[in-house]
Amino acid sequence: MTPPIKALLVHLFTATGAVLSMLAMLAAAEGKWSMMFLWLVVALVVDGIDGPMARRYHVKTQWPTYDGVLLDLIIDYLTYVFIPAFALFQSGLLPGWTGWLAIIVITYASAIYFVDTRMKTKDNSFAGFPACWNMVVLVLFALEPNFYLITAIIVVLAATMFTNLKFIHPVRTERWRSVSLPMALAWTGFAGWSAWLDFASGSLAHWGLAVTSIYLLVAGVAQQVLPERE
Repeated sequence: MTPPIKALLVHLFTATGAVLSMLAMLAAAEGKWSMMFLWLVVALVVDGIDGPMARRYHVKTQWPTYDGVLLDLIIDYLTYVFIPAFALFQSGLLPGWTGWLAIIVITYASAIYFVDTRMKTKDNSFAGFPACWNMVVLVLFALEPNFYLITAIIVVLAATMFTNLKFIHPVRTERWRSVSLPMALAWTGFAGWSAWLDFASGSLAHWGLAVTSIYLLVAGVAQQVLPERE
């Protein structure tokens, strides 16, 4: 198989995220939240794999007529932002004005963040919360905190999108990657498990989600507080 064909196949693999987002949206339209999140978890796995594949097969040079970055951003906005925001609003977790506030804040702030050319730091982390609302909303579905707390979480995370607070990329941020990558894989496993159990309360998956989510949220800030030794 020639290098250009390998690069093309990577683009086509990335594009499957669009199909997965449609399947998730169809499930959400029917109120099948567990099925929706299962599709979003699969989309998250695809998103985690296609980046290393794109770099390995040099898609920018081997198949430059397709913009892999743009393709990835389109799919990410659907799976990371749009569908989770719809689910949060439609599920009833946020009643009345809180639901409207959430979907406006999530979709608007994320659109601005996605076009910000400063979103990546020198160590391949993210400057500000990287609009991973699919992960946040899944945890909120699983743990079901008070709607005022949910609203506060959303507003605070949206505000951090426009700060210099660092959030790690579990694959590309080299520092602590030996911990971060297993934590991200564990989060994915707990997320799929929790959705498979229809977010049944008392599940061990909930504790796993809570612990891994806290690590993924604060690891970048911890790295800023504890600078790497020369």
